Amino acid sequence: MSITDAARALLSKVEVLEDLEAKVRQMMEVHESKRELWMPSDLMGPAPDEDPDAHRKELRERARGIPDHVRSALAVNLLTEEGLPHFHRLLAVYLGNESHWSAWNNLWTAEEDRHGQVLHDYVRESSLLNQRRLEEMQFEYLRAGFAPAWDRDPYRVFAYTTVQERATQHSHAATGNLIAEHDPRLGIILDRIAREEARHFAFYRTVMGAVLERDPDQALHSIAQVLPSIDMPGHTMPGFREMADAIRRSGIYGPRDYLRIVQEQIRYWKIETLEGLGEIGRQAQERILAIPDRLKRVADAIESRSKRKTFSFDVVFNREFALE
Repeated sequence: MSITDAARALLSKVEVLEDLEAKVRQMMEVHESKRELWMPSDLMGPAPDEDPDAHRKELRERARGIPDHVRSALAVNLLTEEGLPHFHRLLAVYLGNESHWSAWNNLWTAEEDRHGQVLHDYVRESSLLNQRRLEEMQFEYLRAGFAPAWDRDPYRVFAYTTVQERATQHSHAATGNLIAEHDPRLGIILDRIAREEARHFAFYRTVMGAVLERDPDQALHSIAQVLPSIDMPGHTMPGFREMADAIRRSGIYGPRDYLRIVQEQIRYWKIETLEGLGEIGRQAQERILAIPDRLKRVADAIESRSKRKTFSFDVVFNREFALE
């Protein structure tokens, strides 16, 4: 494709997004009307009539029983949320400053910002993690940047945010389920975050569905570039690969969960039944429908080779723990 053709294709996609502004405005109104706006202090406490020192002591007592493998998952979840500046920038590239797209990006950023804040507050107050090391990891993660290949294609941005928000929702919810038996407060915090991620996921998935209706060939081509595998936004943080392996072995999130997420989007977008496509759309449709079988083989291979392994992470005080 020549430079001129590439520029023309990008312009065409931006025009489709501009055409969706009225829908975005309506979706934002529905989103805000159904949303319960919470603040980190609402979930963290202490209550106005509660002694702060007693609150902190109780928090640390409950947190003491949280297993180290779950602590490492919480560290990754927290730092992933702290990567928010990168995502605001990537979304803002195509949305402009004078549009409802920009208004959504700002709203989404404001809502997401509380996720990292409330988790960071909890970790600091409960002494759940090595605070200094956590802050070093956050600094190194943000400094490393996040510049995925899809950032030059607005359709791929929305395909990615669809599956990424769904994966994040799943990870927060699964981590919360493991934590709730030790500290119900943190379980409630993670459940609240997961439910908000679910609403964000629904927004982006609906947007991508609307793009498919207006520009199915190019939309399918973009989706086919994203779904085979995604780099989670935290992949540039120190020690991410080992921590992701521990998260998989803990049953929180892994390749089989991603397989289910991909299957879910293929069904929702009705990709198998789309008709009237051009050559680029038909080829992309075939590639997308073949992705689940490939992901299943990958998950089977990883699980069949998996043997008991010992981990230790600086952020979890270098204590060793073993997982199957």
